[in-house]
Amino acid sequence: MIPGKVYMPEDVLRAALHRRWWILIPLFLIGIGSMLYSFSQPKRYRSETLILVVPQRIPESYVRSTVTAPIEGRLRSISEQILSRSRLEQVIKDFGLYVRQRELTPMEDVVEAMRQNISLTTVRGDSFRVTYSAGDAVVAMKVTERLASMFIEENLRDREVQAEGTNQFLETQLEAARQRLLEHEKRLEKYRVAHAGELPSQSQGNLQAVLGHRQQLQAVSESINRDRDRRLMLERTLGEVTSGEASQAAPERPAASPQDAPQQALDKARETLRTQLIRLKPDHPDVIATRRQIVQLERQVQDGTVAPPPAPEKPRPMAEATRIVRQRQIQAELDNVDRQIAAKEEDAAHLHKQIDEYQRRVDAAPMRETEMTELMRDYKTLQDVYVGLLEKKEASKLSANLERAQAGEQFKILDPARVPERPYSPDHFRTTSIGAVAGLGFGLALALLLEMRDSTIRREDDIVRLLALPVIAVVPMMHTALDRRRFRRMVASAVVGLGLLAGLIAAGVAWELGKLG
Repeated sequence: MIPGKVYMPEDVLRAALHRRWWILIPLFLIGIGSMLYSFSQPKRYRSETLILVVPQRIPESYVRSTVTAPIEGRLRSISEQILSRSRLEQVIKDFGLYVRQRELTPMEDVVEAMRQNISLTTVRGDSFRVTYSAGDAVVAMKVTERLASMFIEENLRDREVQAEGTNQFLETQLEAARQRLLEHEKRLEKYRVAHAGELPSQSQGNLQAVLGHRQQLQAVSESINRDRDRRLMLERTLGEVTSGEASQAAPERPAASPQDAPQQALDKARETLRTQLIRLKPDHPDVIATRRQIVQLERQVQDGTVAPPPAPEKPRPMAEATRIVRQRQIQAELDNVDRQIAAKEEDAAHLHKQIDEYQRRVDAAPMRETEMTELMRDYKTLQDVYVGLLEKKEASKLSANLERAQAGEQFKILDPARVPERPYSPDHFRTTSIGAVAGLGFGLALALLLEMRDSTIRREDDIVRLLALPVIAVVPMMHTALDRRRFRRMVASAVVGLGLLAGLIAAGVAWELGKLG
């Protein structure tokens, strides 16, 4: 290359024409070689099928499916299972695929090669396409049909297994929750038995029992007081009868002091008042009557006025017998009253014990309520968990039955696999075009390299720039007849080459149009 030379467009065109063969020969050779290579490659056929995801036939408002994974996730899971070595190896043996490769390479490489020939693409959210390519069109169609049936069967099996697994898991959890609930119920039962009568639900009954027993105790105490009053009266009557008998039986005995009888009656009245105040109010009529009697007896004792004893009479046998009978009757009544008092006192003591017991239960109720609240809180939680698991278990059972009946979401072949009419590979037009472009680029690079290494002076500007000498005259190029014949052959060769290249491109375009048509 001449130093400082600037290439104009006409210079570039002239250089290209001058080195045309360095450009055309690589173009033709590499282009034709690419075409021959393309035609020498084995034909590959591709068959595909379109599978539609059909939703479950029963509305989800009635039966909710437990398989809720999106179609993309389930497709990945199912494809991994179908593209496993065991599945693909069985398909290879059934259809006799890759016979030569199996003789030369291990089965792992053969299975991997088959995976490369299988394509799975999601068309829309509810459909996907399965594609398989092979050297035989019929084999490609049959293998695609087998893959589609494997996807359908695996989807049904996978959904059923997931539904059954969910059902078994919920059943296990439900049984565990039921055991915990039974254990807690046993604890509650033991607690209720151990603290029977002290539970918060029994507090009202205990209070009513306390009030009822107190009323019974008050009634018994009043009855005892009445019996004691009656006993005092009987004792007084018996004393009168006995003193009358003694005065008649021994008149010669000196009479007792007249001051002793009022004092004894006063002491008995005071004792009666103390007894009454224990069980009665101060304004009770019996208490008032007893106090009035005490006041009268105190006056008699203070005044010392005692009624004179009656004059002794002669004893009579009939009166004596009557007194004896009367005395025995009064004594019998006294004994009966004593027995009644003793029995009622025992009843009163029993009532006191019962009142204390019921009062103890009432006092223990707040503590039992706290303990029961804690136990019932845990029981309510376990019960809610059990009820929730039971509802989920029933829903899962319906979902499992739905999958067994194949009424859930399914895969349906929308576009079945067909025998491909023409191969998809090799692509002659694409291969030839790529080769021609590569040859043209190689030729241009080679021509540029030669032009960069050429230092021939062809223009007067080059002489002025390189030698700094003026140009006196320019001798024009003289073309002889031989030169003209060479030029015509060159033009004819270029035309033929370009025509051949155009023919190759046209053949490739027709091939592609034929595939599309």
